[in-house]
Amino acid sequence: MADACLRFHDLTLGYNSHPAVHHLNGTVRTGSLTAIVGANGSGKSTLMKGIVGVLKPMAGSCINASGARIAYLPQQSELDRSFPTRVIDLVTLGLWPRRGLLGRHTREDRDKVVSALKAVGLEGFENRALDTLSGGQLQRTLFARVLVQDADLILLDEPFNAVDARTVGDLIELIKHWHAEARTVMVVAHDLDLVRTHFPEALLLARQPIAWGDTREALSTKNMMRARRFDEAWHEDAPWCEPEDHQHDHAGHDHHGHHVEEPASQRPDSQVA
Repeated sequence: MADACLRFHDLTLGYNSHPAVHHLNGTVRTGSLTAIVGANGSGKSTLMKGIVGVLKPMAGSCINASGARIAYLPQQSELDRSFPTRVIDLVTLGLWPRRGLLGRHTREDRDKVVSALKAVGLEGFENRALDTLSGGQLQRTLFARVLVQDADLILLDEPFNAVDARTVGDLIELIKHWHAEARTVMVVAHDLDLVRTHFPEALLLARQPIAWGDTREALSTKNMMRARRFDEAWHEDAPWCEPEDHQHDHAGHDHHGHHVEEPASQRPDSQVA
């Protein structure tokens, strides 16, 4: 696919020999806006870490088909807010892929940081310490850092958690702005109403992909029930799930060309331990 940003081929990711994302196949189109949806523990954050390279595949591959520059915003819970730094310092870190950690910043760089803070509504917050910020203010700061990175592929892990409704609305507008610029954006989100309203595509995970494509179709009642049943079938000592030789007999493709594996719990010839 000429306009593919990412390609997944039988991608399996996990921790300590326990897979958390199983046999993901498909492509993420350049310029697409996709929500990643699923219950807690369904593999959403794991997939993000696999894409950015924090986690290496247990099997299969994730290929950055276009060589896109990546900006990754992790969950707030993964950040150390007690670290003694200021808002402007955190946002300026977005320049390091281009300048290096010890590189000298130009006037243009400084203007870019100031412009990013203004875009997220934090003009005048440059010297505020991170531990004095509210959840919404910290998330705006992190979005400003993403703005400075000027990336082609933007990965946002639960950016709407623990923030107020006004901040959610402002962040959605920034995401739509990136989409309008033909950047590829993938967002982990829990609010299904928000996803259905603002995200044209969705990937529904329950450790394996349940559905991927047009949001209304992917998040249909039938697919949500399948995801719930499959999620409930898993437990912590779940065995390795090797792809079966005849797996394609149970696989389907949506109208975007994504390959969606039939969950093992739904196959007549498979069992979940």
